[in-house]
Amino acid sequence: MTSCDPKIIDLLNEKKQDGEILVSLEYFPPRTEAGVQNLKERMERMKTNLKPLFTDMTWGAGGSTADLSLQLALHAKQTGHVSNMHLTCTNMEKDGDPVAAVRDALQQCLDGGIRNIVALRGDPPAGQDQWTAAEGGFTCALDLVKYIRKEYGDVFGIAVAGYPEGHPNAITELKEGEEATLSESELARCSHFDGKTYVCKDEDFQKEMAYLKEKVDAGADLIMTQMFFDVEVFKTFVKECRAFGINCPIVPGLMCINAYPGFKKMTKFCKTRVPKPLEDKMESMKDDPEAVKSFGVEFGAEVCQALAEFGVEVLHFYTLNLEKVVYGITDALKITDNLYEASNESDATTMVAVGSAWARVGDKVKSIYGEGIVKEIRANSEAVIEMLSWELAGGQKPTAYLQKGSYEKIF
Repeated sequence: MTSCDPKIIDLLNEKKQDGEILVSLEYFPPRTEAGVQNLKERMERMKTNLKPLFTDMTWGAGGSTADLSLQLALHAKQTGHVSNMHLTCTNMEKDGDPVAAVRDALQQCLDGGIRNIVALRGDPPAGQDQWTAAEGGFTCALDLVKYIRKEYGDVFGIAVAGYPEGHPNAITELKEGEEATLSESELARCSHFDGKTYVCKDEDFQKEMAYLKEKVDAGADLIMTQMFFDVEVFKTFVKECRAFGINCPIVPGLMCINAYPGFKKMTKFCKTRVPKPLEDKMESMKDDPEAVKSFGVEFGAEVCQALAEFGVEVLHFYTLNLEKVVYGITDALKITDNLYEASNESDATTMVAVGSAWARVGDKVKSIYGEGIVKEIRANSEAVIEMLSWELAGGQKPTAYLQKGSYEKIF
């Protein structure tokens, strides 16, 4: 008979009095077989060295990594991790049934002894900004939390996402001169990119908090946050949660700074606030990868120490399937000893994510007409694709206009 993992909320309640700084780790499914094998080896090393309270496995947008996410989550459970599997619920139809794929994933977790799920919404289809649920389907993470509790009772521990700066969909670009009208709380969480200012305005942030409370009231046990680089933003978020009557554990999500390009890409994509000293420091060393990694350790350790002093019980590292910076931080915190220098990231080039199942602008796709590059995705989901297989006079590439379902993303 398959043994069952403990629920994370129970582990947290048991360890509350210890005063020990706990670590948890998050990985994503790699694109290649070599990457998967290397990841399994890294997960084993990091389990031995860090003894994480739990281990997350992400779920690709649109279910792009569904099978592999399940396999790796089950592998984690079978090799001694407390497995915490991410599960998205929108656009997960199977054979016309909008619930089947989610139900099947949960059943496989149940049968395999996994007892912890991160309930997430997921991405909309290409070309759409809103979620239009199929009849009887899910529209948001709240629906998934309710579904799990209705169908499985208290069998699963459930974590939900929290956004200290507001969900990216709730963050707006300010018009010229509008920054002067921002409240103190808005100024504290606003971000700046390419000369533009972005913020989740107070009225929108209150809606975010109300929705988060709905998820917790519906049965979520704990909150795991989006990445942040300003500790004060996290502290304010926790205080806002408590004032809102949200009293469950809040686990900070910590994005390790491994490389300048990745840092810039992720912060811009999520509209994450980057304090000016951090921005200046990153710009000063952008052409020195080793200096960036070393600074990632220094900065990460400072953030973690501040969080520990604030009373945070678990430090949740988005590892990016790497180990060096995580070890550097845990060495600095005296959780581990001299693992930074002994770490091995020679396999780093294999740690590439599968990516979203939905083709985006710039993605390579294939169809009955051959391969091409997506140049535009229209509101009706029609894709404008520059074909690579043919060439017209003068070296021009023909353009195809294809409906969703008639082309497939190439990973």
